[in-house]
Parts: sequence; structure tokens; C-alpha cells
Amino acid sequence: MEFRKQRILSPDLKNHVGQVVTIMGWLYKKREMGGLNFLIIRDRGGLIQALVEDKQEIQKLDGLQIGTVVRVSGKVVEEIRASGGVELHDPILEVEVAVSDVPPIEVDKAIDHNPENFSTLFDNRVLNMRNVTEQGIFKIQSGVADAIREYLKSQDFTEFRSPKLLPGSTEGGAEVFKLDYFGKEATLAQSAQFYKQIMVGAFERAFEFGATYRAEPSMTTRHMTEFTTVDVEMGFIEGVEDLYKLLGKLINYVVEQVWQKYEKELTALKAEQPILTDELPQITMNNLHELYLKETGKDFTNEKDPSPEEERFISEYSAKNWGSEAVLITDFPSSDMKFYHHVSEKNPEVVDRADLIFRGVEIVTVTRREHRYERLIEQLKAIGGNPEHPGFKYYLQAFKYGMPSHGGFGLGLERLTQKIIGLGNVKEATLFPRDTNRLAP
Repeated sequence: MEFRKQRILSPDLKNHVGQVVTIMGWLYKKREMGGLNFLIIRDRGGLIQALVEDKQEIQKLDGLQIGTVVRVSGKVVEEIRASGGVELHDPILEVEVAVSDVPPIEVDKAIDHNPENFSTLFDNRVLNMRNVTEQGIFKIQSGVADAIREYLKSQDFTEFRSPKLLPGSTEGGAEVFKLDYFGKEATLAQSAQFYKQIMVGAFERAFEFGATYRAEPSMTTRHMTEFTTVDVEMGFIEGVEDLYKLLGKLINYVVEQVWQKYEKELTALKAEQPILTDELPQITMNNLHELYLKETGKDFTNEKDPSPEEERFISEYSAKNWGSEAVLITDFPSSDMKFYHHVSEKNPEVVDRADLIFRGVEIVTVTRREHRYERLIEQLKAIGGNPEHPGFKYYLQAFKYGMPSHGGFGLGLERLTQKIIGLGNVKEATLFPRDTNRLAP
């Protein structure tokens, strides 16, 4: 028989019923049923089933393991029980790359996401990424990133890139990674905070997808030492409510787009579509403490941040009472503010800041910034900062020479992916997670 030399991908096979085609991919599974041999081949589009009746052909795979790279040519036949509704008959096999070593995990079986199995999960990430359901996590994450870009660009935001090697810890807060930089001390960036504000002076609206480093000795389901932050900044805002509206529309757009384009992957992962409202509900920090005390008897009224318990509580409460699994906690105390935060003009006891809680976890911090140069200098000096330090000097230039009222937010890409899918740990939504105990693979 004559073979089509042009490679056909699995999703396109249904368009070639009755034709002889050639596919290429990895051997995903071998099984024998009633004297018949079935091969499952994986390519970038999914899985392809081939029925092999010729013993000489199946003998080509003797001693070879899952992961062997093959070229298969055969006739496309309709078969409703096969993936995609078609399979290959009378195939001719060619082994492109033979694999004889038995892999340490079975990639054709469900990958165990039990927390007790995380070491095995991450130690074998190179292989378990070949599992089609596991791949779905990161296809969805790619779709989340695409949707974020699409929406922000539709609103006239410009994407930029900021450096990750900085002259010392300037932002404060979390611990930083320090390193020698040709005899000088440098740090890895905790965020793109200063740079995205500088970009407002040029583009008005700017965003970045960037690596973020936090030397926090935290071993929780929500913390890592390296993760991806989507940093967004918008100029000429009338108030912090403009930021809340932007964030609400962005989250709704992302969820809608991901569910339209990745329903198959989401279904395989048993994900449930989030319940959201067009405008995100809000509750102040003080009101949250009071509500939680009333509902549970636990008192967090002296805390400056919501506790993890309160975050889980208010997300469930919001879904039940306000119709949204995403809720904004507003009015954080000014006594715990960053020097670049904007103190509320209505109440100097709080700053114009909110945390977005989504399905029980904070995934976004949104803040209006102090844009007045003299006030910014005053607030910097109040925390002992030196305006002439190279970490501050060039940042302050943007304000000295004119900055409009502005603000923005930092959104954790892995956390958002985790919560959209419904995974229990942010590391499950991270290709190669980094924490206090893991620096490889």
C-alpha cells in the first residue's frame, strides 16, 4: 500500500477516514485483548489507537518500553470506542528511538496527587508530564496566561520586561535572596513593583509576566520560593475602585475563556467552573473580623491581615450569600502599609488596598499608590529609607518628573491556575516547584 508521507496529528485523523496516513509520537500503552494487540500512541494533540494484527509488526516492539518514539502508517477507520472516534488498522511500525529501560512511573496511569506522594510526583516531573491528564494542568495554565494578555491588551496595556537582579532589598517585607554581584551585594527581585510604576510614566498602562523570588521559610500549600507574578499597573485612576473594576472584569474574562477553550482538560481534572459576579463583592478587614467572630467565636480583631481560616470562611460565605467565589477584603490598616501605598482620603487609618480571595486563598493584592513626590519621599524616610540609595533613586525620578494617580496589582499565575482547577496545593500547578527543600529538577 502507499503511505502518506506527511505526518498527521491525532485531532486531524477524523478528517482522513478511509485514507492511509502516517503518525509519529511516543508509545503510551500496549495491551492485548482477545488475541488482538492495541497500541496507544501519544502526540502533541492527544492519543491515537492502533489495532495491530500482524505478529511481525508487534514483534518490532519486543523488549521496548513506554516512551519509545515510533512512526506508524495505517488506514484510518471509524471506531466510536477509540479516542477521537477513529483508530488505525493494518499499521506498519517504525521505531525511531528505542527505549529499553523500564520507567520509574507508569505515565499511562492516573498520577497520584496525594500530598504524601508529592516527593514522587515532583522527583518524576520530567516523566509524569507525559501523562495526558497531567499535561492538562499546564495547557490550562497557558490558556490562563493567554486570556490575561488578551484582556489587558484589549484595554490598551503594554507588556514590558523588568530586571530580576536588583541593588539590595528595597521593597521590604519578605526575605530576599542575596548574591555576590562582582563584589557588590545584589538581590533577586521580590516583585516588579518599582518598574511597573515607572512604566506608568511612559505608557499609562503596563503589565509583566515575571519570575518572583521570596526567601520565606514557609512550607504551606500556598507558598513557594519562586513563582510567576502577573504585575499590572494603571495610570490616571480616579480611585481604588477603578482597580477593583479592572480586576473583576479580568478574572471573569479569564474564567470564561479558559472554560471555552479547555473544557476537555478541565473535565478530565474534575474541575468545576467558578461562580463569579460581574462586580466582585467587598468586605472590609474589620467587618470580616467581626463576622468571623460572630459566626465562629474565634477572635482575630487585633490581626492586621486576614487569617487563612478567615480567607476560607469569607470565600464560602461570599459564594453562598453574594453569588461569587471571589471576594475583595478591603481597608487594610495604614499602620502596616508599604511606603508607596496611598492612605485613604476618607479614613487615614486605612490604605487603599484589597486582597482578592478566590476559593479560599489570596491570589491578588491590589493597591492604589502614592504618586505625589513630596509625600512619597516623606513616607520613605519614615521607614528609614534613603532616597539616594540606587534601589530608590531611579524609581523616585519617575515621580519627581510627573506621575499621575495610579495603582495596580500582582496576581499569582500558579495560584490562579490551582484554584481554577481545584487543586489542593500551588505546587501541583507548578512545572518544577521550588521551596525550602527542593532545588531540582
